[in-house]
Amino acid sequence: MAATGFRTADELNALLPGTLPGLLGLTITAHEPGRLEAALEVRPELLAPNGYLHAATVVGLADTSCGLATRALLPEGSAGFTTIELKSNFLGTAREGRISTVATNVHAGRTTQVWDAVVQADSGKTIALFRCTQSVLWPRPPLR
Repeated sequence: MAATGFRTADELNALLPGTLPGLLGLTITAHEPGRLEAALEVRPELLAPNGYLHAATVVGLADTSCGLATRALLPEGSAGFTTIELKSNFLGTAREGRISTVATNVHAGRTTQVWDAVVQADSGKTIALFRCTQSVLWPRPPLR
């Protein structure tokens, strides 16, 4: 499969302002085909009312990392992708510091991709295990 949508970490970071990942403060720290690393600083706006990291913050970090990495493995001629399934297992939380993730490709087919991401706190404690399936989109002929 051709790496038709590969972007450097700097190019990917330039896409984030004005989007949800930008609001979360997400930063891509490394990217190569089949693997992407990202992180964000935990701040009060990203916490749930109970004072712990909101699950949506964790999912936003993991899903964005997998989604941006999907671009590098899209088959030549494809029109893009969309997430068709995601799952998270939450094993811990954070109230401050930095959380990071490593997204890795499990399957890169012509019609689907499967990605795993592990989200960790600065301490090395695993916060969540995440998996998503991406549907590869193909151009459709115009309707007549």
